[in-house]
Amino acid sequence: MKQQMTVERENEFSYEIVWEDSFEGLKDAFGPLDPIGKKACIVTDTQVGPLYLEKVRSQLADLFDTVTEFVFEAGEASKTLDTVKNLYTHLIRHHFERKDMLIALGGGVIGDLTGFSAATYLRGVDFVQIPTTLLAQVDSSIGGKTGVDFDQFKNMVGAFHQPRLVYMCMDTLRTLPDEQFSSGMGEVLKSGLIRNPEYYKWVLANHKKIQARDTEALIKMIRESCQIKKTVVEHDPTEQGERAVLNLGHTIGHAVEKLMNFQLLHGQCVALGTVAAAYISWKRGLISEEDFILIQQGNSLYQLPVTVKGLSAEDIIKATKSDKKMEQGKIKFILLEHMGSAIIDRSVTDSEMTDAVRCILQTGDQV
Repeated sequence: MKQQMTVERENEFSYEIVWEDSFEGLKDAFGPLDPIGKKACIVTDTQVGPLYLEKVRSQLADLFDTVTEFVFEAGEASKTLDTVKNLYTHLIRHHFERKDMLIALGGGVIGDLTGFSAATYLRGVDFVQIPTTLLAQVDSSIGGKTGVDFDQFKNMVGAFHQPRLVYMCMDTLRTLPDEQFSSGMGEVLKSGLIRNPEYYKWVLANHKKIQARDTEALIKMIRESCQIKKTVVEHDPTEQGERAVLNLGHTIGHAVEKLMNFQLLHGQCVALGTVAAAYISWKRGLISEEDFILIQQGNSLYQLPVTVKGLSAEDIIKATKSDKKMEQGKIKFILLEHMGSAIIDRSVTDSEMTDAVRCILQTGDQV
């Protein structure tokens, strides 16, 4: 069941997204990358490594001159410059050169950290994404955004560095914990809201098949989310304009994620932030009350939160001021112009954000 899609921008980058049922096609997928005589380092964590490291290594061992591994402690707490420093040390000790390659095997934390390390080691080496979570497959593995957290400020240090290949093994989704799968749906729902309302409605209508992890439904869903991100990235690879719409739900979502000390998963926080952004869009008359209710229902269908406890509106608003999306002292907030169309808005006030945050804290207007 091999499928693929090309992400490309003329004279800048071109790479394949490949879907396979297993890792058996990995060797063939790496062939066009000219691996002969090169070294590869598989970067993974203590959770993913025991599941898939040997399967991936066995596919690549005959292709590369040397295959090493770098395994770090699983979790957002490891997404730091300290872990990057340890990876640099590993690469230096194993004499990695500019022609060699890093391979990110795992979820978004692994992909972001590996990509950033690849972007900065020897001023840039190639890397490949092998995303094993739904969230990484539909979002973070595509588009070349890399980075690490800094003092709990999410992705504050980063670089744009496109991968050479994205290989998605559908088998990894069948063993993915339910909470991780649900987290990925936060980004899936977001992609429909910003670009394709019919797709959004299809995801809601087919929630039983998707949650049962029906292969045909999953591939259709992941392909469409990737198609949406591919189109946006090709138009604006370094977020000079249009690409910012991919941040729907992220401004308030990142603030919640930080204040909860990453106890909530990224997709869960994006889902909360999307409800808040939809609330502002509704109050501005951009979307209807029915649309706002539908967005809340979409979250609920996939066990994503619509409210959060234990935080204050004041702390959340304050945290948004440290978001990397600030521009000349103003937040580039993403709103819904209508279902399926997101816009960049720099006029959202603290008062509007406070009302939206109170909605997800259940201390303000409820629908």
